[in-house]
Amino acid sequence: MGLVDAYRLYIDGGWVEPDDGRYDDVDPATEKTIATAPDASVGQVREAIGAARRAFDSGPWGTATPEDRAGCLNQLGDALLKHADEFFALAQTEWGCVANERMMQIDGAGYMSMHAAQLATKLTDEPVTGIGAGTTLLRREPLGVVSILTPWNFPHCLNVMKVNNALAAGNTVVLKPSPLTPLAGLALARIIDEHTDIPPGVVNVVTPSGLDAAKLLTTDPRIDMISFTGSSAVGCEVMRAAGDAMKRLLLECGGKSASIVLDDAQVSDEMLRQMLFDCCSLHAGQACILHSRLLLPDSLHDDVVDRLVALARDVKVGDPRDPETQMGPLISAAQLQRVQAHVAGALDEGAKLAAGGGRPAGLGAGYYFEPTILTGVDPDSTIAQEEVFGPVLSVLRYRDDDDAVAVANNSRYGLSGAVWGADVDRAVGVARRIRTGQVAVNGVGPGDAPFGGFKLSGFGRESGGVSGLHQYMEVKAIGVPA
Repeated sequence: MGLVDAYRLYIDGGWVEPDDGRYDDVDPATEKTIATAPDASVGQVREAIGAARRAFDSGPWGTATPEDRAGCLNQLGDALLKHADEFFALAQTEWGCVANERMMQIDGAGYMSMHAAQLATKLTDEPVTGIGAGTTLLRREPLGVVSILTPWNFPHCLNVMKVNNALAAGNTVVLKPSPLTPLAGLALARIIDEHTDIPPGVVNVVTPSGLDAAKLLTTDPRIDMISFTGSSAVGCEVMRAAGDAMKRLLLECGGKSASIVLDDAQVSDEMLRQMLFDCCSLHAGQACILHSRLLLPDSLHDDVVDRLVALARDVKVGDPRDPETQMGPLISAAQLQRVQAHVAGALDEGAKLAAGGGRPAGLGAGYYFEPTILTGVDPDSTIAQEEVFGPVLSVLRYRDDDDAVAVANNSRYGLSGAVWGADVDRAVGVARRIRTGQVAVNGVGPGDAPFGGFKLSGFGRESGGVSGLHQYMEVKAIGVPA
């Protein structure tokens, strides 16, 4: 499978030349163009929606059994695993994925398809008894056409996860990847086209760069649901656009999550390495789930900061194709400028620079930024309130458990979080009080659990077993006489 082929759009089971020409796809590590992507016109996005509509209303997918759908998803999983090396090479080049992220970014996707196949076979009607005569049958049915809008930070696994869930539930889809990572979506379309029995029109992939074409995927009346992962600002725009038709929504948006170290924590070197990764260096800080606010008690503050600073300075930043690289580049020049501006603003507001703060030495090209640690951060300051989406960790002090919870909840977001402490019951008690979608205790994150957030972090829940498929379905209640 060629990774930088001159891909076309994938509409109704065929490859279509773009009406609006092509645009450059840039390697963030070198700033060089690696390919050109097909720019879908408004009309071509409309055609993709029409193909998905026909495939749902009158195609074989709507009448396929759960076992049929599971068979197609197993084919997809097998092919994704077979071609994982090629997808990883694409990930290194298109969005700066490094070796220590490969499992979460690439290899896990194939297993997710196989897991979705298993879940598809568990979708059955549920009899419910209660007040009144007879039995109530709860039936979940696919919503119809799902518009899937994905971001550039984890494009492959998010493309696959959302397509998996939508298809397992019986829907058809139009997938629009980010214009910064268009090949991730088109490469997935090629796998579907060449290695699965998924019928034409069930999956369509379009890569418009223009706003009008993208907006159509939120407003077209033939779309029944929008599944979106991205910034909270864009998520709010999606909600407004979908509101007139009351389309179903699944929104997974930004985060400004807190990691609380309790005063009884035994802070090991391994804990600090995990903390730096989860708080700062994971995909160069470009992850909504990052615990980008670190809350420390006075008794541990200086020691933890000093040790984290030493670890941050040892992180090898560089080209993702180097197997020794631990952290790659930011996605674009605009993102680099945004991170630089956030750090400069934090220093203007009184924060202190403990580590990083600029371009790593010896890297002339590429959108690189050092792992950066800021101390003396005020809980109400911009850097503590706004998502940076870069390798920047803000350290805040707290007085006691109540204060830590108050600081953690002092946010418009509520996506993730962490608590560290020797007394697990106490740590879990603190976790219960944090207003967020998921919390890791002592580095143990939730397993196959619903994923999503409170407040501006969105609503609805992705993944989480059969309940993740239910997000892409509507409930029907049927009264059955005794």
